[in-house]
Amino acid sequence: MCRRLGVKLCQSDKCPLGRRNYPPGVHGPKGRQRQTEYGMQLAEKQKAKVSYNVLEKQFRLIFERAAKTSGDVGQNLVVLLERRLDNVIYRLGFAGSRAQARQLVNHGHFLVNGQKINIPSYAVKAGDIIGLHSHSTDNKYFKQQLGKLKVAAIPGWLYFDSSKKEAKVLSAPQSSGVEQLFDVQAITEYYSRR
Repeated sequence: MCRRLGVKLCQSDKCPLGRRNYPPGVHGPKGRQRQTEYGMQLAEKQKAKVSYNVLEKQFRLIFERAAKTSGDVGQNLVVLLERRLDNVIYRLGFAGSRAQARQLVNHGHFLVNGQKINIPSYAVKAGDIIGLHSHSTDNKYFKQQLGKLKVAAIPGWLYFDSSKKEAKVLSAPQSSGVEQLFDVQAITEYYSRR
């Protein structure tokens, strides 16, 4: 997908885009063809889906929820994507990628307000406290990750207390403070075509 879309979407050091900076295919490096407006909008939607590790139906439902919320649809979309529990775990630095964060949440390693949550799409809200499950604190992986956590890399809407080994959601994420690899306006236009 990184090669197809021309942007480094994966968190891997061995990203295929670094070795072959052209689209995949049997005909080799011919370069990128000019896209139609619809093709560009579709590519932006695909970038968002792949970078947040969300399937098509989930992404469409998130967009519909963002459209029903008052305010700018594009900003609401980014906020809803950022509030997902798997994304919060990734932003805190417990996982190297969103796919890994999704797996950690699925395996029940995290508590939200003292309750085990194993649903990656769980939407956190301001005031929620996210901590490690008691059986996970002795895990070698989490001991290693807690030693490597960089507080400077954690976004401003999250606070991590290293002594308690838990994080708190201070406020709703702001779409302006999120690094985006995609154009939310193009995604909004893509879904408004229907």
